[in-house]
Amino acid sequence: MISNRRSLRMTVVGVLGAASLALTGTAMAATPAAHTASPAVAPQAVPAKASITAKASVSSVKAWQLFRVTGRTTGLAAGSKVTLQQKQQGKWVSLPASTNTLRDGSYSLGVKLGLKGKNDLRMVSGTTASPVFHVTVL
Repeated sequence: MISNRRSLRMTVVGVLGAASLALTGTAMAATPAAHTASPAVAPQAVPAKASITAKASVSSVKAWQLFRVTGRTTGLAAGSKVTLQQKQQGKWVSLPASTNTLRDGSYSLGVKLGLKGKNDLRMVSGTTASPVFHVTVL
């Protein structure tokens, strides 16, 4: 008797479960937009175009006097190397003055120049260059 009750109970639970699933399926088929989640399509991340800003702490210095060049990068990995370049006889020449960017993309570099007159300078990292800035050496 106990085993008959148990199997009857299991049958009723199975039938009710199947009916409930069938009703849910019918309701979902009737209004698919309301019950189905459309897969979210993640927008493609467009890499930011790399850029560098640069600013000298002074506009003029005496020869070999220390000044700072500071700036920020975007689109470059943290720790990227940025190098100071100087225009000499119409060509950009990398100077032995470089530093790595911080996590936020900023950098600060101590510089001494000896070439007297107006110096055209820029910061570079790979093929990315900052706008030209000027420091006059007296």
